[in-house]
Amino acid sequence: MLQYDQLPPGSSLIDAELPDLSGQPVRLSAFGEPFLAVMFICNHCPYVKGSIEEIVALARKFQGQVAFVGINSNDFERYPEDAPEVMRTFAQTHGFNFPYLLDETQQVARAYKALRTPEVFVFDQARKLRYHGRVNDTPKDPTTVTDHTLQRVLEALLQGQEPPVTEADAIGCTIKWKPGHEPTVRIAST
Repeated sequence: MLQYDQLPPGSSLIDAELPDLSGQPVRLSAFGEPFLAVMFICNHCPYVKGSIEEIVALARKFQGQVAFVGINSNDFERYPEDAPEVMRTFAQTHGFNFPYLLDETQQVARAYKALRTPEVFVFDQARKLRYHGRVNDTPKDPTTVTDHTLQRVLEALLQGQEPPVTEADAIGCTIKWKPGHEPTVRIAST
């Protein structure tokens, strides 16, 4: 089994400033909502496509309480479906009401140790990591979802409770790394 480094629960927000779809810089630490959901997403991944309606619905439902931020870290030179102009179309088509940022250097994805799209990191008022993982249990097919994991986590946190889970393996495509940017992988000892 392969092992990857991950941010442990309780980690502090890794601040970053990335351009939005109009080229304006957006700083992750600038959001004033009590909770912050940093999501690594892209345009072409079928798992993102299958869960984007739920993501947008959650961003609307929790507006003012949870700031949602989408980050595309894919190598769009090798995967042109993830290029900035396609990001604009994707965001408009799906009615994004949250910033969609471009991580062209992939430094932010590497700092977060993100591996997949979609992959979510939820931070609390103190900007400590409270949840890391999936949106739901079958992101590729919204008709078969039985566990809306992200929604359950956010509802618990907003009620002042501990989240029902702090980690749930992200299900999705791998981030499309530029050569030499791939994450460190180890083989687990049995």
